[in-house]
Amino acid sequence: MDKPTRILVCGGGNGAHTMAATAAALKNVEVNVMTLFADEAQRWTDTLGSDSIEIDVTYNDGNTGILKGKPRIITKDPAQGMDGVNAVFFVVPAFAHQQYFDAIVKHIKPNTIIVGMPGQAGFEFQALKCLGDVASKCAILSLESLPWACRILEFARKVQILGFKDVLGVSLIPGHGEYSLPPLQFVQTILGKKPALKLTQNYIAVNLMAKSIIHPPVLYGKWHNWDGKPLAEAPVFYQGVDDEQADMLSKVSDEVVATAQEIGKQRPDLDMSEVIPILEWYRIYYRDQITDSSNLKSCMVTNKAYNGLLHPMEKTDAGFVPNFKYRYTSEDIPFGLVVMKGIAECVNVKTPAIDSVITWAQGKLGKEYIVGSELKGKDVGTTRAPQAYGFKNLEDLCKML
Repeated sequence: MDKPTRILVCGGGNGAHTMAATAAALKNVEVNVMTLFADEAQRWTDTLGSDSIEIDVTYNDGNTGILKGKPRIITKDPAQGMDGVNAVFFVVPAFAHQQYFDAIVKHIKPNTIIVGMPGQAGFEFQALKCLGDVASKCAILSLESLPWACRILEFARKVQILGFKDVLGVSLIPGHGEYSLPPLQFVQTILGKKPALKLTQNYIAVNLMAKSIIHPPVLYGKWHNWDGKPLAEAPVFYQGVDDEQADMLSKVSDEVVATAQEIGKQRPDLDMSEVIPILEWYRIYYRDQITDSSNLKSCMVTNKAYNGLLHPMEKTDAGFVPNFKYRYTSEDIPFGLVVMKGIAECVNVKTPAIDSVITWAQGKLGKEYIVGSELKGKDVGTTRAPQAYGFKNLEDLCKML
């Protein structure tokens, strides 16, 4: 009998619960789970007992079903978690990745597959820096989002999959390890038939993808001139976009595309064609949901996929005020726009629109990422900009390819 494949799932939230269950439901796959949050591992272990995690699945064709999978162990001990694993799946928000890297780094062996799910911008920079010498013998993959829409129905015991993504973009730095399966095929096997993993041409392009730029410019356009007075109700987010917001988002997108084009000029061997303007991205990825695709504003306002989505707000006695610490800023700035700004600096592309958004957002977050137009603030080291890991130019970035 073949030796079981063993993976480590890092995290304890909706995605980690779902990944632990779906992978453990596969034949000849063992799942270790490691969560570093307080006493969560012990609580999960005690609550689950000898039972399996139940998955209430709604498939894309409307059919439903039940799957069951039981993790091998649930622990907060990195040595236990890493025991005998072929791959590590980071299924936690980007801000938590560092603590998991710190926990497992001395236990990582050559030929291990490292997966950010989702990786979000800069995951590859962080992984390579944290892994050190063993990085060249490991594969690093970054998925653009979770494979499914999912949620915990009952902590430790039951999760729900509301639908599967059809296609999921993924970057790959294959390294020089010896793997039981090619890394992309390995991850596809663990995830199943859906979503189909689509390999991007190079990891730099993934870090400049349009999806990661949307939230901060929309917030900036809405709130940078806010008078501080509470609102009677939470405003609509995407479908409430006005001309100013759409214009700022378009300018940010143009700067990201210009960065990709400059990379292509300096390194013609790198295919940067997947980095496209935000308007084009909407027309491709939401073509069935958009009623009017004539311009960027209309693409967002008439997008049925955005129905009911509101600005992140906090309710006070006087009304609603914006929550500037929500992930649209706290994650999408240090693990999104700042990364893109860093890549632009590596190829000497000016980014005045991105600079404006970062400057405004860092004030709301109490951070300093850029000073003037340069990425040299005291908090750069807490981001995933390439400069935080010692990468200064395109040649440095390409050493990873």
